[in-house]
Amino acid sequence: MSGDRSLEPTHGHALILTGGPLPLELDPLPKADLVIAADEGINNAQQLGIPVDLLVGDFDSASEGSEAFAGSVQRHPVDKDETDLELALAAALEAGMQSVTVVGTMAGRVDHALGNLLLLTADRWQALRIDARIDSARVWVVRDRAAVDGAPDDLVSLMAVGGPANGVSTSGLAWPLDGALLESGPGLGLSNRMTGPTAELSVRQGVLLVIAPGHDTD
Repeated sequence: MSGDRSLEPTHGHALILTGGPLPLELDPLPKADLVIAADEGINNAQQLGIPVDLLVGDFDSASEGSEAFAGSVQRHPVDKDETDLELALAAALEAGMQSVTVVGTMAGRVDHALGNLLLLTADRWQALRIDARIDSARVWVVRDRAAVDGAPDDLVSLMAVGGPANGVSTSGLAWPLDGALLESGPGLGLSNRMTGPTAELSVRQGVLLVIAPGHDTD
């Protein structure tokens, strides 16, 4: 990250920290050219020791005085149509970012957690390569193709979002798919396993959430 914490476009990678309880069992986070806190995410940034370049939101949940921890601040009205995460993603686009890692948690309000995951798949963000760290889990939004890194026997689930995903193909998974149709709801893509350190995935039409939950589970 640049020493002056400037908001000049870098065409690089942004890290967005969301609000809610502090994420649990986070792996080391990727380097970023721009760090954005979405409202209460500034509190999590402070606890994780991550300097914040930009704080966005209506500040209805950020701790008093937390604005001083951010390089720049964008305050929005409480009565707004966008969530704080939407504002943060929009700010990343405006700053010229090409990819984003969103940091969040499944603890706290389930509607917020689910809403944030679904938000990442919206057409509005199709210009961004998006992945997420949700506690110990890793998530990728796949609109065309992606490489998933991990280790042999790591669990990986593929979920169609917003409608069917057509032409889904994979390599590096125990149960490969070749031009498959995944529909929202049925479990065809759930609980696959990696056979090596990398799996390749592609989708011809539609959007996938690819989730590596971080630990084995039944």
